[in-house]
Amino acid sequence: MRGRLLVAGAGTLAVIALIGGGTYVYFFSGLRSSPAQLELSATPTATASTSTSASDLAGSWTVTSGSVAGYRVKELFAGETAKHEAVARTSTMSGGLTVSGDATSGYQISAITFTAVLTDLHSVDSVVGRNVTQRDFTVSRQMDLGQFPNATFTASSVSVPGPVAGQQVDVTVNGKLTIHGVSKDVTVKGKAQTTGSKLEIAGSLAMDMTEFGVSPPSVPFVTVDTQVTIEFDIFLIKA
Repeated sequence: MRGRLLVAGAGTLAVIALIGGGTYVYFFSGLRSSPAQLELSATPTATASTSTSASDLAGSWTVTSGSVAGYRVKELFAGETAKHEAVARTSTMSGGLTVSGDATSGYQISAITFTAVLTDLHSVDSVVGRNVTQRDFTVSRQMDLGQFPNATFTASSVSVPGPVAGQQVDVTVNGKLTIHGVSKDVTVKGKAQTTGSKLEIAGSLAMDMTEFGVSPPSVPFVTVDTQVTIEFDIFLIKA
């Protein structure tokens, strides 16, 4: 009987040691990494055969494959002083915009609507010894994604000076962001360019999740900031 108790005790200690070792790796090892913020792809070389010409920009454009959006937020693990950056992204996006004008007078972009499906968000950072995708379930619960599955940005119009073909152009857009059923006025800063037959727009904005009625995820041993950076890299094709 005593022998069995000793064996059982040794087994329990082994399990505790494994759990403790995993906890150490996750919280205290520092073996963590996060992808760089989304930005435009390399500036394309403007040629008649591969680039959208200035005269082709006017018209309706629709979000296409390759588009991605997501968030990054700081986490502080218990016992640590340096924060880890949690990053999650979704490539399920829709929407579009309309372009009018020309390279001489400049362009007017209107009817801007972009929607990202948040239920498809998945973590893309890494922590050695930890499956970070488990975080996604907590985020889904905190954001009530069953009831509010999408994030949508809308803007009436923005002016862009021409020409734009073959170069990156700074863009600042005032619009409304709707998350968790709450709409707020926001200012998005980014860059745009033509790449082949597509338009590409990348940028970001900082927000406080509590302003959208979302509380920081509650996770043992982890404190999550309320400040979140929303980032995107969107590709559009002529409709």
